[in-house]
Amino acid sequence: MMKAEIHDTSQKLQSFLQNFPWLAEVNVSVEYDFPEVVVDKKHIHALLKALKESETLAFTFLTTLCGIHFPEKAGQEFWVMYQLHNLYTNERVRLYTHTGASDLNLDTITDLWPAANWMEREAFDFYGINFDGHNNLMRILNVEDMAYHPMRKEYRLEDDTRTDKDDTYFGR
Repeated sequence: MMKAEIHDTSQKLQSFLQNFPWLAEVNVSVEYDFPEVVVDKKHIHALLKALKESETLAFTFLTTLCGIHFPEKAGQEFWVMYQLHNLYTNERVRLYTHTGASDLNLDTITDLWPAANWMEREAFDFYGINFDGHNNLMRILNVEDMAYHPMRKEYRLEDDTRTDKDDTYFGR
């Protein structure tokens, strides 16, 4: 999308959000050519449903759902990113929600997009994020008896005995 189109999409999204009084303080920003919104986890399911069912926005395609770990954000360490696409107008948006390490529960969106099944299972497998209401939340890529979640940044990328690797090149 071109810059003008991205601005138009973000304006439409901001106008749409004004319809929901429980989202009064939510603002749309543009990062990496995507309009983005951060929403409280108790409202994310309702907002995703509204965006999907809206006749004007029609974000009917879930492109991506993934987990993210920010260990430095106390109380908001675990984030989930939802990327939606309107296939008719070729508009895309990203929504984020977050939760703390002490409460890794979010509502499932498999009732809105059945394809979220595998994406939520992956976020559970790698980050330990639980999706309440998911009918088969179990590991899909790691062994079932694994006692940790390998994508969390609390684990080193390499073992301490290696001297030929430098983690600074991997964003840590």
